[in-house]
Amino acid sequence: MKKHSTLRLGVAALALGGITLLAGCAAPAESPDAAPSSTAGGEAQPRVALTYDGGLLVLDADSLELVGDIEKSGFLRVNAAGDGDNVMVTTEEGFQVLHTGASDSTDPELTDLVFEAPVAGHVVRHADKTVLFSDGTGETTIYETADLLDSTTELPEVERVPAPAAHHGVSIVLEDDTLLTTIGDENGRTGVRALDSDREEIARSEECPGVHGEGTAPGEVAIFGCNDGVLLFKDGEFTKLQATDEYGRTGNVYPSEESPIAVVDYKTDPDAEGVLLSMVALVDTEAETTQIIELPDGVEYTWRDVARTDDGNAVILGTDGSLHLLDVQTGELTDSYPVVGEWEGPAEWQDAHPALSVLDGVAYVTEPATDSLHAIDLTDGSEVGHAELPGTPNEIAVVTG
Repeated sequence: MKKHSTLRLGVAALALGGITLLAGCAAPAESPDAAPSSTAGGEAQPRVALTYDGGLLVLDADSLELVGDIEKSGFLRVNAAGDGDNVMVTTEEGFQVLHTGASDSTDPELTDLVFEAPVAGHVVRHADKTVLFSDGTGETTIYETADLLDSTTELPEVERVPAPAAHHGVSIVLEDDTLLTTIGDENGRTGVRALDSDREEIARSEECPGVHGEGTAPGEVAIFGCNDGVLLFKDGEFTKLQATDEYGRTGNVYPSEESPIAVVDYKTDPDAEGVLLSMVALVDTEAETTQIIELPDGVEYTWRDVARTDDGNAVILGTDGSLHLLDVQTGELTDSYPVVGEWEGPAEWQDAHPALSVLDGVAYVTEPATDSLHAIDLTDGSEVGHAELPGTPNEIAVVTG
């Protein structure tokens, strides 16, 4: 393994936008013209990264103070890199590294480090590895997650695994170094194959039409969404859990390290327009069963609006503007907390609409209609922070520091 310099490059001061904080939860916000926090470095501090049309915003996760506003053109997506600090920003070039400053309370910087990937797609973090997938080539890029923290002037060493054909796919690396990667080409996607540490194929299943989305449950059980159910990789073998409906599509998987029950989105009408959904499914990876949960009338959501809580349960941000808490053991909705105004599904999936992320018992909820971010205590639904943003928020990623 190459040794890399730990010198962190300085960044220019960033102009701050307006911030509004609830009384009693944090220090007053600095004025729009005030200088950002010191670049000297200090203790780790969780931060929130947001995209908007024209750039990236980085906020202190506790105070919701804006600590960075970085210009960047194009449609941007963000995913935590898994090291508690860095965020992968999906750009036209590939996965560009955003140093949020969470690990040392320094100023954020959109670095020059780019993992090249034509049509950059999924980012997966598991077993101390970060896995990047290029839809333009089907290639999987793997690196040791912690190595990126020490790689401030050059990329860490990576393993690149080619695919037989380009497709919109995803890969996972398990603790024993087994690589699970999707099967597909320009005509569609059919399943998943397993490669050993030498990247020789040891198993495959093509019983997962339209494979999309992934997750890993306790016991190293991997879950993939299919157009007709889900596909599990468990104890070295693939198992298909057939949907109860003729068309029962899972597109996204929301796993938890605290529960063997994975939450997945669920769609029964292949001709339905738009991206709003009104059902979720609970996949018990131990019992290998699936339970379909219908949300209350008037409550729908998108893939940006489901998260797992610290206790392994789930929270869903509905179009009614409320957070709905779901007990994954019983399938019951246990509480609802009003947060934002009612909203409609986006005309195009890229369009800004409310998004949800959860960290340490706090739900971070974007509200594009008001250019704001809300922090909600999930124990009682109280708002513990509110920020007015200088741009309309779209995607969100929260890093632990």
